[in-house]
Amino acid sequence: MIDNLSTGLPENLNRDADFVNADVCDIEGLKASLRGVDCVLHNAALARVPLSIEQPLRTHMVNVVCTLNVLLAARDLGLRRVVYAGSSSVYGNQAELPLRETMRPNPLNPYALQKLTGEEYTRMFHRLFGLQTLTLRYFNVFGPRMATQGAYVTVLSVFLRAKREQRPLTIHGDGEQTRDFTHVSDVARANVLAVDCEIADGRAINIGQGSSVSINQIAALIGGSTTKLPPRPGDSRDTLADWSQAHRVLGWSPEVSTRSGIAQLLSDAGF
Repeated sequence: MIDNLSTGLPENLNRDADFVNADVCDIEGLKASLRGVDCVLHNAALARVPLSIEQPLRTHMVNVVCTLNVLLAARDLGLRRVVYAGSSSVYGNQAELPLRETMRPNPLNPYALQKLTGEEYTRMFHRLFGLQTLTLRYFNVFGPRMATQGAYVTVLSVFLRAKREQRPLTIHGDGEQTRDFTHVSDVARANVLAVDCEIADGRAINIGQGSSVSINQIAALIGGSTTKLPPRPGDSRDTLADWSQAHRVLGWSPEVSTRSGIAQLLSDAGF
């Protein structure tokens, strides 16, 4: 496991895993850490839309250039496969739902564009160099150990922190925008399946629950009063995954519902 802990916490690390405190922006250090490795699961990113709007150059360096570093290191070291953590944000707003991998991407913010660029690089490295690659397009990942501090955490983390501090839950816009929340355990299982699946031709695969809920519904599940703020620029209106390709290629299907996942988060937080 390679991480610079810029957003993670040491106590969240798997104690049975070999850990290297390093930065994927350092390609020589990255190569040294990857020697003898067979497959890379590339999840390193600065993964928040508001941050990418405020600091597009910084997020571009991490989300695009460092992805290229991973692919170059994998090619130069003769690694078998790279599985890249993509994002449903590449779809932007589409005329119909659910979102399918055959749809033309419509990125609405720098983060989405950067993740799409990473996808194209993984696809290109398969075509040009024969490196086995896949992109897993994550849909609104949530669950244990998600970041709870800082200005750019997920809506669920924001709601849980507000509830803990007995403040109103802040909702941007009318709250009727919908999201396909996907539990981290389902995402982790998809990664494990992607390591040895038969097809790794650079394609993108949706990893989402296939059902969506509004932000207002999420607030109701968390519980407490709410307050409305202006809509955030660059946000998609709705997300909903068609995960049928994940089932065909990976043998994967989602197992944890949004309701049960949130119930567990509330229990873990002592509510």
